Amino acid sequence: MLLPERLSFERIMRWDLQVCLRFNHICRRIRWRLLFRGVSVLGDGMAWYALMAFLLLRDRDAAVLPVLHMVMVGLVCTVAYKWLKKRTLRPRPYQAHADIEHFAAPLDSYSFPSGHTLHAVAFTFVALVYYPGLVWLLLPFTLLIALSRVVLGLHYPSDVLVGAVLGALLAAFSFIALP
Repeated sequence: MLLPERLSFERIMRWDLQVCLRFNHICRRIRWRLLFRGVSVLGDGMAWYALMAFLLLRDRDAAVLPVLHMVMVGLVCTVAYKWLKKRTLRPRPYQAHADIEHFAAPLDSYSFPSGHTLHAVAFTFVALVYYPGLVWLLLPFTLLIALSRVVLGLHYPSDVLVGAVLGALLAAFSFIALP
């Protein structure tokens, strides 16, 4: 009974590495490297802070609740991903595989889950509930952030997928937990 589970886990790990290697080769070209580095830097928080400031400037009092909601979800996401990283201690792809280059500096030591993706999905989810018209901007940006993490050699696809699912769950739960 344990054998099929192990084979399944090994298959996932092989897939993770193969996708990571393929996507990482994209950054060998300078234009892609610059694009994904830029997206990644914006995903460090700058884009989300700018969005919140823009909403407050544009909508004033009407934006206070959505911005506070985003801040609260962001704090919960930070606690959740830091807690998980300390328990999983998964090395980053470029640390574990010589064929994978890293094209950006990581913000911390471990790979699982992707904090950039977790936050991007959570912020996008919350923002779109209040401002559905921003879907044309936020959805592509969030997808680029998720892709950038693998392309830059900083995360495996499974790190990004788990980060996305966790971000969506935390954001969805926030609408139940917050009045």
